[in-house]
Amino acid sequence: MALTTVRPQGMGFNTGRRNLVKNGAMLVSQRGTSFTSVADNAYTLDRYRLTENTSAIVDMSQSSEVPSEGGLSKSLKIDITTSATPSGGQAFCLNYRMEGYDFLPSGYGNSNAKYLTLSFWVKSNVTGTYRLTFIARNGSGNRSIGATYTINSADTWEKKEVSIIPDTASTPYQTTDEGFRIEWYLASGPDRTTGSLPTSWATLDNATRATGQGVNLASSTSNEWYITGVQLEVGTNASDFEHRSYADELFDCSRYYTNLAQFNGDNFGQMYSGTQGKVGLKYPRVMRAAPTVTANSPFTSLVEENGVAVRTPTAVAVNYSRASGCIMSFDVTGTSGNGLFVRQATNDTTIEADAEL
Repeated sequence: MALTTVRPQGMGFNTGRRNLVKNGAMLVSQRGTSFTSVADNAYTLDRYRLTENTSAIVDMSQSSEVPSEGGLSKSLKIDITTSATPSGGQAFCLNYRMEGYDFLPSGYGNSNAKYLTLSFWVKSNVTGTYRLTFIARNGSGNRSIGATYTINSADTWEKKEVSIIPDTASTPYQTTDEGFRIEWYLASGPDRTTGSLPTSWATLDNATRATGQGVNLASSTSNEWYITGVQLEVGTNASDFEHRSYADELFDCSRYYTNLAQFNGDNFGQMYSGTQGKVGLKYPRVMRAAPTVTANSPFTSLVEENGVAVRTPTAVAVNYSRASGCIMSFDVTGTSGNGLFVRQATNDTTIEADAEL
């Protein structure tokens, strides 16, 4: 069964890269550092997605509130700005979605499947029992297991560790699709808590997905919740948090989302006619899949006709999006044959490439 336990630091060290989670230290937040009225299923800090389909309104931010130990400098903060009581099958949870290839070290789906241990630091003014759900995803039916953890003291950083028994019965996606998910429940409607807490792997059942959740974080606008130091590793014991450089974390996160601030500098093209130009954009790394590319208006003064002038296009289109780059088409007045390039933007998200899970 899945057990919530606290173990001394330094036990169960693994060599090499241990943490299967990207951006566990909450260092990378390419979309910004403060998000108001976060929409359901929106990403905020890189790799962390909010499920929030209640009537509550939630703000999220990258915070400097961190534990005094562990060497962490950033956390993810959730702040309730409009309270609510979830009904029916409504859900309120933070989730992390893992690419199938990243989950291969677990060995799930065969007799050599391994135990996993999730550890993280958490703080809230709301004490009580919170629910975790782990989901292994595959084409023949998703499987899940549950666990709980307790916040014992209000407004105090506490480290939590949860061991997860291996699943030998079903193989998660071994592709670039989502293979594994972690859900930190913060509130839930009653339709998700009607059964017993699943402590062995079974077919995912929404009726038990939040069983054991004893807290409604959305109950008051004074409520808040912080998390950092998220680590998922092979084994039954949590090791010290694996710190990685900001550059390494940013590079990994750019596989799923990136913006103009990170694009390769040689974004050159030409005026194809007197009214249209095209520029090839290279992403900083090959992305998980061909991304959805969004060019946000007004796109003012970001296109420059070589040796002539800075231009503001009247329209922007995306052509031939691939995992490594795309071609941008600009409706702009100029001279056919002249060089064209895209400047770096003051607003880093003027062009966004999104291949999130």
